[in-house]
Amino acid sequence: MFDYDEEAERYDVSRGGEPRAAAAASAVLGLIPEGTGNLLDIACGTGIVTRQLAATGLDVAGVDAAYGMLRRAAERVPGRVVLADTRQLPFPDASFGAVTAVWLLHLLDDAERVVAEAARVLRPGGVFVTTVDKAASHDVRSDIDAVMAPRPRRAARDRDDLVGSFADRHALIPAGRACFRGFGQGRAPARAAADVRRGWYTLLPPGAPLTEKLAQRLEQLPDQHVPRPDPKFKLRAFRKPGPALSPPGPGV
Repeated sequence: MFDYDEEAERYDVSRGGEPRAAAAASAVLGLIPEGTGNLLDIACGTGIVTRQLAATGLDVAGVDAAYGMLRRAAERVPGRVVLADTRQLPFPDASFGAVTAVWLLHLLDDAERVVAEAARVLRPGGVFVTTVDKAASHDVRSDIDAVMAPRPRRAARDRDDLVGSFADRHALIPAGRACFRGFGQGRAPARAAADVRRGWYTLLPPGAPLTEKLAQRLEQLPDQHVPRPDPKFKLRAFRKPGPALSPPGPGV
């Protein structure tokens, strides 16, 4: 896993910046019932999405385990963020009307613990929204994806059906789906080759024979600096049983 304290310096600019954050926030909000009141953004990172959520009038709190990321979030949403393990949240039961986890579960071997904690801190009728199938979303069937197809892969920790089973075990009910575009995240071959060589793919160590072979093949593709299509990320929503907070908004 990357050192997210170190990655904080360039995290936003390398991952779509404000346009992607706005698209993510809009899709999340479409799955949250009107009148929710307060929301916890788990793994809020630099707070770029958290700020978009707070701008709607929701009482938003953010939590992240990486100090470097959270320092930037504190600048965007002052007084609203907490340094803590997302698998052991420092909040009482039934504290929030909504909980979000955008781009988190794919990083964790014990992702179910996050789902369990989300269920715990949700009020009855509240909604948990999370991204699923993140790695698969980056496969846009481009020539870059064809080159990278032989690379070794870890089993996806955020597979749609797997996350659904986590939710079911913690008494959360399916409540909707949405998707959004990862603006500015379409990969160009030259950038993809550089990422391969610097260890972006954790099962391709820098300097390994397969790493270099794939990087060289990427460098032979046409239009070296032309980004391929942006990924489209998927969201799922799950509701904690209980009286609905209000009629659901669009997308539920």
